[in-house]
Amino acid sequence: MDRELDKETITKAYARWAPVYDFVFGAVFEHGRRAAIAAAERVGGRILEVGVGTGISLPDYAAANRLVGVDLSEPMLRRAQARVAEFGLSNVEGLVVMDAERLAFPSDSFDVVVAQYVVTTVPNPEATLDEFARVLKPGGEIVLVSRVGAEAGLRRAFEHWFSPMAHRLGWRTEFPWERFASWAERPHGVRLIERRAMPPLGHFSLVRFAKAEVGVVRPERFEARGGR
Repeated sequence: MDRELDKETITKAYARWAPVYDFVFGAVFEHGRRAAIAAAERVGGRILEVGVGTGISLPDYAAANRLVGVDLSEPMLRRAQARVAEFGLSNVEGLVVMDAERLAFPSDSFDVVVAQYVVTTVPNPEATLDEFARVLKPGGEIVLVSRVGAEAGLRRAFEHWFSPMAHRLGWRTEFPWERFASWAERPHGVRLIERRAMPPLGHFSLVRFAKAEVGVVRPERFEARGGR
């Protein structure tokens, strides 16, 4: 059974990660980061990046997009603020300490919600996804890059063994695809449109959800590439 995280553990963990996060994870997560940005920019407009961290993604968005970043970790956000200043990113509207499970924005505020390597680092992933759907405008997209836990085999055994250590580091390893699929079936007007495996080794996936436009019924166009 998945062991749940708590906010105190997460906050402490990412305060420790802040000084070295870009060095440790920057190159490892680059492919997923660029895929998420490309997906978000196909919609464009006002983009919320949840778990913006050190702001490593921010300079890679086109200047035409308006960006808002939130994160639970103040030390990570201080680095993001320094990056915005360094690159003169005038399209960044704000960087705010905020709980992903309780976003302080009105409903229907953003054209895209991006969350990279975030869903498996929050105490209640489903409540977090609910908030993403709430603040997303009709016709917009949720763009995730997320760990998807193995369902069997050696990787599944390793994830189970490593889970206690992962929690101390600030994330969970055991997160089956079924949790995303079950959430997508809820009656919140959001449907799954893409799942695509990401490097390294397909442990992560780009996952996209679309929010229905008011009064519009669209045909299904779910794409699954290299999922399981």
